[in-house]
Amino acid sequence: MYPKQGEVWWVQLDPTVGSEIKKTRPCAVLSNDVFNRRRNTVVVVPITSNAPESLPLTVAVQGSRVQGVAAIEHLRGVAKERFTSRYDVLSEDAMERIGKAVIDLLDLV
Repeated sequence: MYPKQGEVWWVQLDPTVGSEIKKTRPCAVLSNDVFNRRRNTVVVVPITSNAPESLPLTVAVQGSRVQGVAAIEHLRGVAKERFTSRYDVLSEDAMERIGKAVIDLLDLV
């Protein structure tokens, strides 16, 4: 079993440096399933309840269990060993809004 795009997993983000989001928290999986299956790292965005929605830096998300904002500026690749358990799945709409925010933040066309 491997993390799949759109799933939310508990991910151990420590150790961190400076203003990086800390501790074990829910993270939305952004990288595609082929990448996730073949590589040892997965691209995620942490979800926090401690920030208001402020596009493009944060995007409000809600699943059946998770509710908060995806902290787009904290996008990162993490080793699969940091994943502890699957927590939820985000809607296609939430993933589209996160994807648009990533494109806006990175100024991609």
